[in-house]
Amino acid sequence: MTPIRLAIAGVGNCASALVQGLHFYRDKDERQIAGLMHPRIGPWGCGDIEVVAAFDVDRRKVGRPVEEAIFAKPNCTLVFHRALPVSDVRVRMGPVLDGVAPHMAEYPDDEAFRVAEAEPVDVARALREAHAEVMVCYLPVGSEAAARHYAEACLAAGVALVNCIPVFIASDPSWAERFRKARLPLIGDDVKSQVGATIVHRTLARLFGDRGARVDRTYQLNTGGNTDFLNMLARERLKSKRTSKTESVQSQLDARLAGRDIHIGPSDYVAWQKDNKLCFIRIEGRGFGNAPIELELRLSVEDSPNSAGVVIDAIRCAKLALERGVGGPLEAASAYFMKSPPRQMRDALAAERLEAFLKGGSEVDEGAAPGKTPVMASR
Repeated sequence: MTPIRLAIAGVGNCASALVQGLHFYRDKDERQIAGLMHPRIGPWGCGDIEVVAAFDVDRRKVGRPVEEAIFAKPNCTLVFHRALPVSDVRVRMGPVLDGVAPHMAEYPDDEAFRVAEAEPVDVARALREAHAEVMVCYLPVGSEAAARHYAEACLAAGVALVNCIPVFIASDPSWAERFRKARLPLIGDDVKSQVGATIVHRTLARLFGDRGARVDRTYQLNTGGNTDFLNMLARERLKSKRTSKTESVQSQLDARLAGRDIHIGPSDYVAWQKDNKLCFIRIEGRGFGNAPIELELRLSVEDSPNSAGVVIDAIRCAKLALERGVGGPLEAASAYFMKSPPRQMRDALAAERLEAFLKGGSEVDEGAAPGKTPVMASR
């Protein structure tokens, strides 16, 4: 069987966890290992993905083989599989555009990006030369222009896109239509980790509604020490991230909360936490007879491995859609894997529709008009 040919934009901590995982799970008994939601999708196991192209802008990564670059600073994620095979795939210089926040220059080399002195490559040409089939976008939050540049390159090169960052592409009707016309699958936007802050918060919020309780106020506060959190110290880069995370939780509530009653987003950068993310969730609500209910939760995860299993599923779903000739946003896959899909769904419904798609069903909800939300979380 031919491996799925993958390109990666942004060789940071998430890419490191992903690439390590491709080899960690290879040749293992898929029935007896933790961490995979779908050991197989179509004919592809977790290890049936091959990195054929990679792009970054950091001088410690550009020009180096992928299997070395994923361990280069400022990457700081958990190393769970260092023995990687030697490849001839070297990290290419991508366009900087808005991919590096100015304040990064104020931090030590071990913590921040350092831009390479190299000419950016023609991304579309590089994708064609590598015969890439699927690209994963792992750029920093706030990289609006850079993310769109890579999306344009995918359209030009005939490559499916999995957009893991909160730049709204799959959920933008104009981008969606362009990918649909090109018959290229699109999954996005903003990856929802396996057991992360967003999926836990959504589940708890939905639990209140399903059990007849009312949510009055809620917050989610997160701290971490990786470059994602350092990058997000620039508050002007956070607008799309806050929107993505907030709307993801709002979509699960029976009654939408006023802006002052919901606060969700990154809170601070703590260097010594490295890739460990701490999440604090509080929900205040009312039950029978308006009796108060207060819930508080603390979640600690290794941030990048927590999303890698989701992305491995998304890559294989994109390839499956390519094989079937399906273009445009994959709505069930996006709703299950991403925070800001074209259509929000309850996670249980998204899971059902995803399983139907994997078994050969249509990705499109035939009963819903374009742009409308099918029967999902009430609002």
